[in-house]
Amino acid sequence: MNLLDRYIFKSVLFTCLGAMSLFAFVLMLVNVVRDLLSYTLAGQLPIAVFGQLVLLILPAVAIYALPMGMLTGVLLTLGRLSADSEITAMRAAGLSMSRIARPVFILAALGSAIALFVNFQSMPRARVQYHHQFAQAIRSNPLRIIVPKTFLHDFKGCVVYVGEKQGAVMRDFWLWQFDNETDRRVRRVVHAESGRFDYDETTNELILVLTRAQVEVRNAKNPEDFSSPPQVASFEQSEAVRFGLESMFGHTTIQQKQDWMTVDELQAERLRLAKLTGTPKEVAKARMKLELIINNKFNLSLAVFVFAMIGVPLGIKVSRRETSANLGVAVLLAVGYYFLIAMVGWLDRHPEYRPDLLLWLPNLVFFCLGLWLLRRIDRR
Repeated sequence: MNLLDRYIFKSVLFTCLGAMSLFAFVLMLVNVVRDLLSYTLAGQLPIAVFGQLVLLILPAVAIYALPMGMLTGVLLTLGRLSADSEITAMRAAGLSMSRIARPVFILAALGSAIALFVNFQSMPRARVQYHHQFAQAIRSNPLRIIVPKTFLHDFKGCVVYVGEKQGAVMRDFWLWQFDNETDRRVRRVVHAESGRFDYDETTNELILVLTRAQVEVRNAKNPEDFSSPPQVASFEQSEAVRFGLESMFGHTTIQQKQDWMTVDELQAERLRLAKLTGTPKEVAKARMKLELIINNKFNLSLAVFVFAMIGVPLGIKVSRRETSANLGVAVLLAVGYYFLIAMVGWLDRHPEYRPDLLLWLPNLVFFCLGLWLLRRIDRR
């Protein structure tokens, strides 16, 4: 690799790293706010565990940040080189476009190799470890979910409110149980002066005992019908009521999803489905779902190279210095690409259309378009 190759390689590399960091931060922020922030602010997740979980999200967002970062980095770097007439000087020296773009394609090939590793090894293991650590954090101190003077929606089908909490003892306890059909109308209201939550490690259950409580039961068919008075009952102390954490928190149950499987696990799953018995339609759907996952992992990895292929001629042709303009072009292209991928994914219930093969169509379109644009520029 000569001096010119190193110059282009380093320029594209550092710009791509910056762009990937930006996209990874944005995608990670969305996941953190959606999945972790509320638990952390409520004191249910220690700061140390929160930091570990954030790091475990990184491989999951990297599979999308890598292609977008590569495309943005190529557009920014080559757009600047073209605007400064450096590309023109290289062409005047007798270099073809494919020769000028060689270090970019080498970097893109390395990026695709990294993406393959992330998709088939790093990301699946990180996702399993993420949910395992989240479950362990909840189970290590399940009473942490009870936050005083806060409406708790973690319990399925109901809302809990506690006025005061001292250890496992609570005061001013309220529980609103919703209608099963709409999950919106309040069917039962429980209010107790005090109560106690204990945790049974052997069964992974919370045990609730209420003292001086009152229960109001409304019309089962129409809880909002107050034409007749609701049934009211009072008691000094309730019997122990058990709440299984597995049924309350989806994060405590770690189910091995197919897209969390490593390459060896996917191969084993493919062999298992090959021996699967049942109706031909259901068997075909199950096999096609797995094939879509495998092909999608390959496609997202190859997208790093394909995005570089289309980014080279676009960056040279547009010749922009403006970062925002090139960033906008990159985002539009990436959104179009992922939209095509999503459209093919909607055919997962129709294996007769071979969506596993159609999944390669976006990469093929982008690659051919990039190759055509590159040759067109080279002929000028």
